[in-house]
Amino acid sequence: MTLLICDDHKIVRDGLRQMLQQLPEISSIEEAGNSLELIQLFKRKIFDVVLLDISLPSVSGLEILQIIKSKWAKTNVLMLSMRPQAQYAMRAHKLGASGYLTKDVSSEELLAAIKMVAKGKKYISESLADSMFDSLHYGKVQYKHELLSVREFEIMIQLANGIGLPIIGSGLSISSKTVSTYRARILEKMELNNNSDITKYCLENNLI
Repeated sequence: MTLLICDDHKIVRDGLRQMLQQLPEISSIEEAGNSLELIQLFKRKIFDVVLLDISLPSVSGLEILQIIKSKWAKTNVLMLSMRPQAQYAMRAHKLGASGYLTKDVSSEELLAAIKMVAKGKKYISESLADSMFDSLHYGKVQYKHELLSVREFEIMIQLANGIGLPIIGSGLSISSKTVSTYRARILEKMELNNNSDITKYCLENNLI
């Protein structure tokens, strides 16, 4: 099994590598700190499993997930996040992720999840399974933010955290004007009036 770790914090990558070296099934482990490094590595070889941080600079983990599944569909992607909310796991699942784990997971569960997704199976922790059940099986929009694109969703979260348009634009390599356009779309789709409404919505739905 070939495996790629994508996380912007080297200390996290080092810790994951140390854990993953316990698995004899893994023949090689490589690392990427951002989306550009990940794509460059994929140009050299195809990976069986990618451990992908959901919060990455410039291009979010969810957007990278879309790229991977569109170009290298057979690669199994296991999302890693500091966010335990089921809404994030649901969004990742819909985009083609093979699993979703929070970063406080035990090494035993992480290794078990990697083994499972490497076989083409899905992995969802018990703590998230129940809260995801309704959305997975009823096939309807339950939250307004489910109407947002991946980029709109990421910008909404940053707005909810009080981050200004210039800083958001710089992090995503887009102009403040473009961020403002996304903000207008978010407000329209969510039927909200301003940033305070966005923050209130995200707090009420445990998105921040």
